[in-house]
Order: sequence, then C-alpha cells, then structure tokens
Amino acid sequence: KIQKLIDVMKAFQNLIKVNEVVDYRACATSAMRDAANGKEVVERIRKEAGIQIELIDGKTEADILYSNHITQHLDKDHSYLYIDIGGGSTELTLFSEGKTIASGVRLEAQELDGRLVIHNYGHGGSGITMSWGCSLAVTRILLGRIEETTKNHKPLLAIGSGGNINKLFKLSGKKLNKMISTEKLKSLYALLESYTYEERVKVLGLKTDRADVIIPASKILLTVLKKAGIENMIVPQTGLADGIILQLYRNRKWPEKLNQ
Repeated sequence: KIQKLIDVMKAFQNLIKVNEVVDYRACATSAMRDAANGKEVVERIRKEAGIQIELIDGKTEADILYSNHITQHLDKDHSYLYIDIGGGSTELTLFSEGKTIASGVRLEAQELDGRLVIHNYGHGGSGITMSWGCSLAVTRILLGRIEETTKNHKPLLAIGSGGNINKLFKLSGKKLNKMISTEKLKSLYALLESYTYEERVKVLGLKTDRADVIIPASKILLTVLKKAGIENMIVPQTGLADGIILQLYRNRKWPEKLNQ
C-alpha cells in the first residue's frame, strides 16, 4: 500500500511538471495523521516522489474548510454545524456569526458490537480521548458534549461535506443548493440498510468502498443531527480540496493579505 501511494505521488509529480504547475499544496488528514508510520511514509514520499505532504491537525483542517466562506452566503441569523464525513472519520466544526466557535470533535465512522463508537481528540479543550471498546456511558458523555456546545446556537443548520454525504445527497434526488431534511436522511438510511452489501453495489451503483462505509457514516450523521437538534442540512458539495485551491489562489493574487 505504501509503494502504491508513492507511485501515485510520482504520477502527480509528473502531472505537475507536464502542466507547469506554479504552486500546489498536499495535505494528509486523519488516516495519515493517526497511522503509526505516518511520518515515515511522508518522508519516503518526499524523497522518492519529490512531493512534500503536510500532516494537518483538526484545527488547520477546519480553517481550510472555513476559507471557502460558505456561511457568508447564508442566513446570518443561523449558526451552522459543519459536518465533514470521510471514509474513516468525521470532523465537526461549529460556526456562528462568521466565527469558529468549536472544532476538533472527531467521530470514527465505524461500529463495534453494533454500537456507535466515538473518539474525541479535543472538544473546546476537553482533552477527552476515547479508545475502542469504550463504555456506552462514556459514549453518551461525548454525545452530550455535542448537545451542550450547540444548545446556545439556535436555530442551527448543518452544512455537510465529504464523499458519504455527497452520495446521500445524490441518492436523495435533490438539486444543488437545496436543503435535505433529517427525515429524508432517515428514509435513505432505512433504504440503504435494507440492501445487502452486494445489492448496494449492484442495485444502487455504489462503489465497493462506499457501499461498505456509507451505513455507519449515515448512522453517525443521523446521531449528530439528532443530538444537535438539527432538522435540515445544506450540501454545497465543496470540501477541503476547494479550500486549499482558494487559499493557493489568494496567496498568488494577494500575498500581502494572506494572514489578514
């Protein structure tokens, strides 16, 4: 797997040369950040492929996501819970009045013994870390933190991003920039759960990796929406990559304003 990743990075390096790219930024998030050999892999890629990868933390990831300024086009009377669900983890960021209120809550998109299992690597400085097999009571404590953090920021809407949410949005038949309700997401979850893994691939046309993670990812999404008391979600279909591109553009066009 490491060698395949290096080969892919070499291919990107060739594309960078052929297209005479003037600037790029390569970021690795939760999977690489948590891997025991993550730094070793990053160094090998630097040496063998000539691409420097940044291991960014949750706060940096939230800052990049927010650089899209999605909320500036939305109702200022609302607060927004940004929910980014990837293949292995979920990042939550609370925005209110154009500012980041809380970030760094991370949920693992997996289940253990039929129970939602959550890791938290810092929520407003709480420093709680939950390991696999944590008690249901501890899990409830963390979910309670979501309720506590969002209770004074109502009305609250969700902004969803990531492959799993984008796929759910596509399955819903909704048009771009239209909200999807929690009730609709519940019906989609029930539909997905009614199919076997093979049927999700053959009947619904999901890719094999997506068909595997979309069930627990949907469960996490619905759990967060319920605990935060959110009835609707906006899916702008933008994410980390869009934020990175926007930052690179701004750095080239207005370098003096980069840190303002």
